[in-house]
Order: sequence, then structure tokens, then C-alpha cells
Amino acid sequence: MTSTRKFEPTTYIYTFSGPEEELALCYLERRMLFKVDTEAKIIESPLKIDPSRSPFIKERLGVILKAATLEQLIEKIKALPAVTLFFKVRVMNLVYGDSHEKIGYEERRKIERQVGLSIRGTADLKQPDIVFALAKFKGQWIFGTYLENKSLWYHHQKKPHQYSTALSTRVARAIVNIAVPNPNGLRVIDPCCGIGTVLVEALSMGIDIVGSDNNPLVMKGARENIAYFGLKGDVILKDIREMSGHFNVAIIDMPYNLCSVVSKEEQLEMLQSARKLTERMVIVTVEPIDDIIKNAGFNIVDRCDVLKAKFKRQVIVCE
Repeated sequence: MTSTRKFEPTTYIYTFSGPEEELALCYLERRMLFKVDTEAKIIESPLKIDPSRSPFIKERLGVILKAATLEQLIEKIKALPAVTLFFKVRVMNLVYGDSHEKIGYEERRKIERQVGLSIRGTADLKQPDIVFALAKFKGQWIFGTYLENKSLWYHHQKKPHQYSTALSTRVARAIVNIAVPNPNGLRVIDPCCGIGTVLVEALSMGIDIVGSDNNPLVMKGARENIAYFGLKGDVILKDIREMSGHFNVAIIDMPYNLCSVVSKEEQLEMLQSARKLTERMVIVTVEPIDDIIKNAGFNIVDRCDVLKAKFKRQVIVCE
């Protein structure tokens, strides 16, 4: 079996998509993950990120080869090592700024066959072990490995316990990425975890996260939701003001439903407690709390609004 190291990309191209009301969240997630501030539907980055981490990344092309013309690219492809994995080739249409290097359906199929015959190996269009892609991008032809988003967040929508006011799985997954762009070695806490929507998304990405809540009923629901997806994580029955220890990041969806009315004084106490637990926090709120955040000892470094009908949430990154 050929080692994929022989096809190690030098750079990566990511395409994005998302509903209009969540675009600001998409851009904030992108700023945290890729350290770029752009509203483009496609970016090029040296960073290797699994598209399935994000609800907004559609696909990733890991660039192996570049050429001025298709003919030159094919000659370079012919010189690649043999592929003993079953492979498939696809042509991507990329939109970049005002440029749309659109290739028609018949032409794409023709190019795919031509390139497939240029690769030393066996093609399998139905169950390939590896997918290669090529595209015209910024006036050049590029070729590399292709990976599509598996939309894991979508499968997490159906869970045993749900609340109408809970974050959607899409939004929760993006918030986790905003809070923890690089999870290696980090400890994370969700001290108002509710039914565990954030916990499920974080645990499914392999993030070391602990949940807590002061409501025994929702805590039971959080544990059952986590177990339903075959995940494992600690959920503690404890108020945020009673929590101790140190965490690198806290994700807090402030209580706001009719059963969880929290005064300004209690909000300040909660965020002061969070300040003792962590140096970084991403907070979700439906009401203005900038002054409370600052009085608790945090600085606001980035933010966005997430709209749902007439309902608006603020996602605020604090350090």
C-alpha cells in the first residue's frame, strides 16, 4: 500500500458554504481557525484542518502539483509515484473573488478520465481509498488530494434530549472551534452545559472537555446525549460559582430561558468565577453584557452576532 506521504500537500485550499444568518459566525470561526479575516468563499492556507471539524468548510484540496496548463499538469501527474490504493479523480469548480473558473460537466468528465489514465494505479469510482482533485485556480491548474466534509454535526441533531432554546448543533460546533482552534493539550470546561450540545460537538472532535450544571434534570439529559453518540465525558452537578481547578478555555452559554432568569449580579458572579478557572472564554448571550465581562476581568478580543428569525445571539471571545 502506497504511503500517502508521497502525496504530502504543500498548501491547502478550502471552500466554504453556510446560511446567510450564520455567515458572521462562519467568518469568526475562520478568523480563529485560520487567522485570516476574509469573506471569500475560498481560502488558501498552509494549515491542515479536517473539513469535518467545521459546519462551514465544504471541502479541502491539498495541493501537490501546479502548472500553467492542463497539459503540463498531466505530464507532472504521470511522473508521480505509483498509487496502490484504489483512487478516484474529480474536477472542482472554484469561485475566487470575481473569478469563476467554471468548467462544464462534459469537460469535467473528459478531464477526469484523462487524468485518471495518467495516474499509475487502479481507479475505483464507487469506493475509492483516496480521492484526487484538480481545478483551475488563480490562473493555474492545480492537482492534489481531496477531502469532503462528512457533516458530523448533522447526525448530532437527533438526540434523546433537546430544548427549544438550546444552541443548534451547527452553531455549537462552530463555537467549539472558535474557543479551541488548536485543541492539542488543552483542557476545556462548559460550566453551564445544559443538555450537552456543546459537549457532544467538542467530544466528537476529541477535545478534552468537562461539563457542569447546577440543574440535576438537564445534567442527566447531557449524560444520556453524550452516551447516545458513543462518546465519553465527565458531567458534574455543580454551579459554576462552586467549580475549582484550571482550564485553558471556558465555553459559556449564559442561561436565558424563563426557567433560568439570572440577575446582573449573578451574571457578574458567574463570570468572575470563570475568570478564576480560565484565561480564555467564549460566551454566548442574548443580552448586552460587555460591561459585566469587563468588570469580571476579561477583555473582548472578537465577536459576532448569530441570527435566527428575530432571535439574536452574541458570540463573544474574551481573554
